[in-house]
Order: sequence, then structure tokens, then C-alpha cells
Amino acid sequence: MSRRWRSLVALVPALLTVALVPAVHAGAVGRGCQTDRPWVPGAERLVASCLADLTTAGTELSGHTDPRDYKGLQAAGVANPSGVPGVQLDGYFPDTSTTNTNHGWNHDSQFVIRLPEHWNGGLVVAGPPGIRRQYANDQIISDQVLAKGFAYAATDKGNTGPQLYRDGDRPGDAIMEWHLRVAQLTVAAKLAAARHYGRAPSHTYAAGLSAAGYLVRWQIEHFPQLYSGGVDWNGLMINKEEPNLLSNLPPALRAYPRLDRKEPGALEAMYAAGYPEGSEKLWPINYQTQWDSLQRVIREELDPEYDGATEAGTPFCPEGTGAGCDTDYDYAARPQQVHDAVGRVSLSGRIGKPLISIQGTLDALLPITKSGDVYDRMVGEAGRADLHRYYRITGGTHVDALVAADTYRLRPMQSCFVTAFDALVSWTRNGVAPAPSHTSPEPVGESCSAGQ
Repeated sequence: MSRRWRSLVALVPALLTVALVPAVHAGAVGRGCQTDRPWVPGAERLVASCLADLTTAGTELSGHTDPRDYKGLQAAGVANPSGVPGVQLDGYFPDTSTTNTNHGWNHDSQFVIRLPEHWNGGLVVAGPPGIRRQYANDQIISDQVLAKGFAYAATDKGNTGPQLYRDGDRPGDAIMEWHLRVAQLTVAAKLAAARHYGRAPSHTYAAGLSAAGYLVRWQIEHFPQLYSGGVDWNGLMINKEEPNLLSNLPPALRAYPRLDRKEPGALEAMYAAGYPEGSEKLWPINYQTQWDSLQRVIREELDPEYDGATEAGTPFCPEGTGAGCDTDYDYAARPQQVHDAVGRVSLSGRIGKPLISIQGTLDALLPITKSGDVYDRMVGEAGRADLHRYYRITGGTHVDALVAADTYRLRPMQSCFVTAFDALVSWTRNGVAPAPSHTSPEPVGESCSAGQ
């Protein structure tokens, strides 16, 4: 184990110890927009800014976000809340990898912390979906929770981009770093908020979409001391046993080209692989931009020996190419050490705090029967069903920007996240249990029944 990895692992007990200390940090500067003594424990670099508006309506103009980080996540025409003054802290923790180019820093483990002037005492922490960076959630999560009075913090997970698998020394290290960086930021943001406001956050929530939804589950399973609860949105399913990500994507990579060639049985093969009826208009874009790249990046991170010295395989290699081709990948047939590597980063369902999960029934990247439904069963089998609510959102797909591909069948899930988050807050602050898990009815306008 490298010195860097040992230091990260050793950080966890200290994080948990500090997180359980409720006392206010000495020297708190109080409320208001003051940036003379910014403090984020453990940060190697820190820049504080007093902003008239912490939401994207303001930060896009002031240069305190990067729209490239969140491009393609939100549905077109959404009117986000705005007008939230406060302090923004940008910086990074010590790290050796350099995939994140935001601010020209070329340094990973970058973070952003936003402290609204009118604070409700809560904190929301998020990681980015996919291989994105720390501003990825600015429209879909940050704007939403800042408008409710929450402080907000986000990390880049410690590595970004399509070569994230280069980070670490053995299979799974890059993903394991995701978990530790979220925990690290959670503790640091709690203490930064305590210094700024004069009191520690009363409630802290984890929230995230896709890969960040997976991180929410992991945090609530492994570091429940840090959180009051979490909301995961179309969470990535990583599990040692099938179905899992590495077993779900290759069947689509094989069947879709046959469908494109109009071969008999191809459509049925797609349905059999779990890709839901009604999501067909999403398959071309997912084939071109998601299935192949996600399979190769995650497979390279967890099973680098499959393609030998080649990094992340060969894009869109034809079915029947054989060894080294991710289209032909067979997780069940891989050696035990591969399954053990996947086991390192697998979910268990043993959540320790309230968790609300939402997933679209027409998710064409992570089919619901192979992901959200599976995790709900895992939570039940772990004996934690009383802490979990799972809402299947009729017509929802993986990211809201894709709704434009089929406005007749698809619906945005932004309002579902907001109602689920509100339900979680009522659950953990007021003891009002959300509605039982269910599949939402056909949508009426922008309303959503998640948590209701």
C-alpha cells in the first residue's frame, strides 16, 4: 500500500472523531459576508469570495463556477432559484493527481463550500456524477438547497476525467478515494461552517446523482456518524454479485449494433438485458456517449488485466473480437481477484441513517431493474428497510437533459429530487416519516410524489 493511500485510510478515524465533537470552534467570525479569516481544516489552498449571489445566476457571471462541469444535466428551460448572498470557499486538499484543471490549478481533490448569509443550520454535501468536477451539481443540487437556506459543499472525488483509473496503485483505489474525499470534505465543511456561523450544523445531508448517488449510499452505509441522512438519485450500482455495472453494459453493447442493423431478435435482446420498453429513443445517444465509455473506464479501474497493456480497451470494438474487447466482457468468467476488487467498492445495503432513493423507470444508462430495484432489495435483506424509502419515478431517465429526446414518454426528475429532499428533512428534523416506497403515477405537469 502506497504512502499516499495509507495516509488517506489513516484519515478516517480522525475524521469520525472530529465529526462527533459538537462544540463550536474557537474564534468563530459570526454571520455575514466576511472573508478575512477563511478556514477549511486540511486545505492546502483556499480562496474566499464574498458574493452577492451564490447560485448559478450569480456565479456564472462572477466566474465562481464552471458551466462545463454541469452541461447536459438539467432539462432545458428550467428556472432555478437565485438571489442567495454569502461566502464561497474554493480550494483543494493535498493530493498527487492532477486531472482537475479548474482554476488552472491542475490539482485534484478540489472543493467548493458555499455559506449563505441567511443560514438555516443545515449542510448538504455532494460529489459529482460520472467523471465530472466539483461544480457539476451547481444547478441540480446547489441552487436548490442554497435557496432553502442550507450551506453546501462539493468535491471532485479526488480524480476526474476518462483516465481516472490511473490514480492509485491497485484495482479499486481510485473509487475508494472517492469515498474518503467525500468524508474528508464533510468534516471540513462542518468545521468551516461552525467557524463562520458561530455554531456547528445541526443536520448534515449527503446528496448526489448517478456515481454521486452511489457515493451517498456508501457514505450512509460506512460513515453514518457524519450525516443525518441522504438522497440518492439514479445511483450507480456497484455490487460484487450480479447484476452489477460490469455485467449490465456488455449485453447492450452487443445487442444495440444488431438492432441498428435491423437483425431479428435484437430488440428482444435489449429488453432481456433490462433496458426498459419506452426508452428506445435514448438508446442511440447512450450507445454513442455512455455505455461504451462507462464500461471501459470502470472495467479498467477494477479489472485492468482484461486488456493487458492497453488502457481502457478499444472503443466500440465489434462483438466477437474476443479477449480485451469490452463488448465481449463476461464478468462471471473473470478470475477471483477481479471479483475481490469489485467487492472492495461494493455496496452492502447496511445503511445507518435515513436514505431516500429515487430512480427513473426509463433510465437507459442504469436500467432500474438492474440497479435501483436491486439496491432496495439489498437494504431489505440487510434488515434496514425501516431507514429506506425508494420511489420509482414513472418516465424519469438518467439525466433530465435527455427528456428532449422523447417529450411524450420522458419527464424531468428535478422536482422529484426537491420533494424527496424536503421529505428527508422533515423525516430527520421533525420525525415525519415519508410515504411508503412506491412507483409514482403518470406525471401531471411538473409535480412529483417522491416522499409524499
